[in-house]
Amino acid sequence: MTFNSKKQLSQFLAEDIGKGDITSNLLAKKRISVKIISRENAILAGVTYAKEIFKLKGCNTRILKKDGYKIKPNQTIMIITGNAGNILTCERTALNLLTRMSGIATQTNALVKKIPKKTKLYATRKTAPGLRYFDKEAVEIGGGKKHRLTLDEMVMIKDNHIAVENSLLSLIKKTKKKYKKFEVEVENTADAVLAAKEGATIIMLDNFTPAQIKKTIQILKNQKLRNKVILEASGGINSKNISKYGQTGIDIISVGSITNSVKGIDMSLEI
Repeated sequence: MTFNSKKQLSQFLAEDIGKGDITSNLLAKKRISVKIISRENAILAGVTYAKEIFKLKGCNTRILKKDGYKIKPNQTIMIITGNAGNILTCERTALNLLTRMSGIATQTNALVKKIPKKTKLYATRKTAPGLRYFDKEAVEIGGGKKHRLTLDEMVMIKDNHIAVENSLLSLIKKTKKKYKKFEVEVENTADAVLAAKEGATIIMLDNFTPAQIKKTIQILKNQKLRNKVILEASGGINSKNISKYGQTGIDIISVGSITNSVKGIDMSLEI
């Protein structure tokens, strides 16, 4: 099923309005012009979706700063013109999405700068229900990669799958009968070697230290397996240690905190 962002944005707005914005309905029917202003340094993300939210109530929007722009305090991001009540009805929904997405893009961008260009920063499925599409869009705007949006995109064998099957090898063999590409999460070097030998596309080294990753990579090289797989580091990686992980020769670093521990960027709407 193709994701319908306009439908999702309409649902976001409907959730906030309820049976009606009884406060804004008290206002005189007058046309006003407002602007959304940044209050801190950030990577801007979500302006196109904020525009769509205001459009749902018949408001006109002029975007001054596009997604990916490095905004500074007190810069005007967009100007909105329309019925006063309609603008104020949309205000919080638009700001909530805009500040969240900008927070994700900003945090992602800060991490991307700490790792080599050949190493890619990936988002995970640790997103707020209903917001995954927008969260991962923000990651991409910040310079990261989306990875899997949904469970049907690619097989990813994790620890609990292995626990149910009681055999990593058995589960890989089942997978290979149906799918050419698949990812395997491992917790030790021996399982990484097994997964590589059995044709895994991506091997996630879960909670490995940088030293353990280097050791695993060397063993895979010795067995002529390194170039046959994509290696991903995951677990406990943050702004303080990501540089060390980037120096290991890993292909992908996935960080859940960029979407599940979001610090929104301060912005305001002013008349």
